Amino acid sequence: MGPLSATDGRNAVGEGTIAWLLVSSALVLFMTPGLALFYGGMVRSKNVLNMLMKNFITIGIVTVVWTLVGYSIAFGSDHGGLIGGLDLVGLDGVEGDALLFMVFQMMFAIITPALISGAVAERMKFSAWVLFTTLWALIVYPIVAHWAFAADGWMYAWGVRDFAGGLVVHINAGIAALALVFALGPRKGFGAESMKPHSLPLTLLGTGILWFGWFGFNAGSALAADGLAINAFVTTQIAAAVATLAWVVAEWLRTGRPTMLGAASGAVSGLVAITPAAGFVSPMAAMVIGAVAGVVCYRAVSLKFRFGFDDSLDVVGVHLVGGIVGSLAVGVFASAAINPGITDGLIGGGIGLLVKQAVAVVAVMAFTFVVTFILARVVKAIAGLRVDDEQEHHGLDISLHEERGYVLTD
Repeated sequence: MGPLSATDGRNAVGEGTIAWLLVSSALVLFMTPGLALFYGGMVRSKNVLNMLMKNFITIGIVTVVWTLVGYSIAFGSDHGGLIGGLDLVGLDGVEGDALLFMVFQMMFAIITPALISGAVAERMKFSAWVLFTTLWALIVYPIVAHWAFAADGWMYAWGVRDFAGGLVVHINAGIAALALVFALGPRKGFGAESMKPHSLPLTLLGTGILWFGWFGFNAGSALAADGLAINAFVTTQIAAAVATLAWVVAEWLRTGRPTMLGAASGAVSGLVAITPAAGFVSPMAAMVIGAVAGVVCYRAVSLKFRFGFDDSLDVVGVHLVGGIVGSLAVGVFASAAINPGITDGLIGGGIGLLVKQAVAVVAVMAFTFVVTFILARVVKAIAGLRVDDEQEHHGLDISLHEERGYVLTD
């Protein structure tokens, strides 16, 4: 994905494309409340409101940051392929097609830091989250977006391709989540107490909203209502469905019990993995990507117990690992016959694209991990990162918001 003028040469888009991108923008925005429900059902009941609030407040924070300066850093005049300039600050001169592209990209900028919130659930101060999200949306996200989405960003110009955000959204958020988890430390009782989801129906509702919204996320990234959008729509559905089955089967074989949480997590892992590849690969390749993502991400979520880091809601195992699977899959399955904006992958085209995709994965992981960890230390020095033991024990809903997610009466 890149700016309309950079990807297809059109000076003015038609009414059909305008309508499709406006609807797609709304679908992507709808994913953030869906994510709130997905995460909200997975935490303990005493923290559900705080989880919802962290996601919802991100919409407000990132909208302001993106409007004032974030879009300019991502898509302003290029500086060495590394960062955009400040010529578009306050959306100066951004109108027409560019304004349409801006708002579509805004929704991606919103959901990316929201994804991180699942890793720090049940222990991060709300004030710290607000400050961290502001800084991260200002510094980290737009720089990575410039690299991979802007036509003159170094990754895009080199030939790296990320159709809808495997690098920019999922790997970026997943590795940031890991850095923030290391800075924050585990929840009290992690590994010793039961911390099971309190409402799987809520999580399933969130999964459905995410799956629905993801068609705007991926098919909308074709930037037109055309055959490429159709391909992205179809591959998205296939990968998500196959990953759901793959995760459930892997879990069933290993534990003897298929779970609703596993099915929901499998669907999201498939959606994540197909995101960078949706407009570059065939439906049959999407089946392979979904199957690999479902199994690999299922195995990856157990790493937090092996290595002792408390990724509360499996952001690393699903989004980082799923994003890596999908980004590398571009280098294997991409087809110029499907999308002339890319070279053929390993199957039919050699190893060149796969090498570029792998370099991009490592670059995003290294940059985002280091900068995110530094930002976490800055936030800790200014506002502190985590709640105290008593607040954590009683739950963040009452401790931080003086509200409850549920009020039960006789």
